[in-house]
Amino acid sequence: MGDGGFYTLKGYMLLERGGLSAAMEDYLEMIFRISQGEAAVRISELARALHVQPSSASKMAGNLRAAELIRFPRYGYITLTPLGAQVGRYLVRRHELARRLLGAINGGEADLEEVEKVEHFLSRKTVENLERFLEQRKAP
Repeated sequence: MGDGGFYTLKGYMLLERGGLSAAMEDYLEMIFRISQGEAAVRISELARALHVQPSSASKMAGNLRAAELIRFPRYGYITLTPLGAQVGRYLVRRHELARRLLGAINGGEADLEEVEKVEHFLSRKTVENLERFLEQRKAP
C-alpha cells in the first residue's frame, strides 16, 4: 500500500478505499440499502435512516455526486450510478460478513454499533478471506 512509508490512520483508510471516507461509505451503504426497495432515495429518508440532519445528508450527497457514485440533481432524488451500485453492494457485503463474524465470536447476534465501527478497517483481501472462512465454518 502506498510507497511503504508511514501514514496516519486516516491516510491508510483513504488509500485503501480509493479516497472514500468512513462517513462516505456509511452514506453510500445506506443509499444502496434504501434503493433496494425504491427507485430513488429522498434526502429526508436518508437523513432519518442515519440519524443526521437533512443538511448533513445533502452535503454528503454532494460529495458522493462529485465522486460519481450517485446522481443527485438539485432538489431531486438520489439514484446510484453503476459504480455507486457496485461499491454499495460491496459495502453491504462487507457489513454482513463483519456481522456474521462478530456474531459467531460472541455466540449470537453482533452488536450493530460494533459492526459499524469494525467494518471500515477491513481490506478487500480480508473481506474475501473472511467470506471463505465463514463459508468453511458455516457461520450464521
